[in-house]
Amino acid sequence: MRIGYSFWGFLGPGVVDTPDGGRSHRRVLIDGIRSRGHDIVFLQRDRDRAETGLDLTGTYTWDDGFPDIDALFLEWRWPIPGRNTTPCATTGHTCDLHRQQALLDHYTHRVATPTVVWDKDQHVSGDDPLRRVSNVAVCEPALSPSPDAVSLLFPVADDAIAAADPAQLASSPRPLTLAYVGNQYGRDDAFDGFFAPTATAVDHVVAGKWTDTDRWPHVRFIGRIPFPEVQELYGTALATILLVPKRYARTGQMTQRLPEAVLAGCVPLCPATIHHADTLVPPELLIRNGADAVLRLQWLRDHAGRGEHADLLAGCLRLLRRFALTTQLDTVERVLDHLTTPAATPVTTLAGGYA
Repeated sequence: MRIGYSFWGFLGPGVVDTPDGGRSHRRVLIDGIRSRGHDIVFLQRDRDRAETGLDLTGTYTWDDGFPDIDALFLEWRWPIPGRNTTPCATTGHTCDLHRQQALLDHYTHRVATPTVVWDKDQHVSGDDPLRRVSNVAVCEPALSPSPDAVSLLFPVADDAIAAADPAQLASSPRPLTLAYVGNQYGRDDAFDGFFAPTATAVDHVVAGKWTDTDRWPHVRFIGRIPFPEVQELYGTALATILLVPKRYARTGQMTQRLPEAVLAGCVPLCPATIHHADTLVPPELLIRNGADAVLRLQWLRDHAGRGEHADLLAGCLRLLRRFALTTQLDTVERVLDHLTTPAATPVTTLAGGYA
């Protein structure tokens, strides 16, 4: 199939001042889709070339018109006041939302092109009419997605999981006890309950965009860091705490921070309040509060580099396999096949996640 793919972000490292978490998995998924014989044309602006000078046009194709495609794949964009809701050419305006609507109008509604909406941030409301369009399938990166959505997780390259050596990762020097990489968006409650109290007891650092931090004067915030430095930071840290917004916790949606940390050998402590937390990390890494986190970190520091440390990382790598690229590609192809099959049953028959 020829798939028109819409995303607002980067395939390469991108710029520092961006919330684009898709950089960790977008190219993995796209290259995986192409490896199965499909062709992809990108339908949003080439931000790699325009904003960073990275020219990928020898490898990929962009088109700002309406080329012939067999299916439309949207990394869902939503209204952001003052940014993509303003008139075109306004200072600070980004045209991602306008372009997405134009793609929906032309492909999804006018010519009934099979359309996959990957709602990566859970912004498609439950009563959005798009959910009832017969040629549309909504996917969510959650273990328990919405009743009419299909679980499509953030993919991790199978080779990366297979190549990770838990003993080697455990033996690497870890001078920093606790690191968190990510932005504030909707994470205040989780930060209050887990990271902030832990930070009073251990050395730590928080990288990302955190603009309202007055109530945590003891926490060391260092701002956003270049994307390549994310793995470097995880590579020096003993552990991280997985913080997600409440809407993610309810559905068991885990961000790219889990595989990023695990593949760098940074042990992920997971709040038990996240749905399916017990399937994301070994039971020893579940925490109920900051006090639990401090105890786990003390144990990890005492056992750093030893067999028990390597065993925990091995357990994390085993659980990471449900995010494997091959599994997510199977989901994408299953959804596309379903949407393109004449007289197919409603896509809701594919909906669901992990029991």
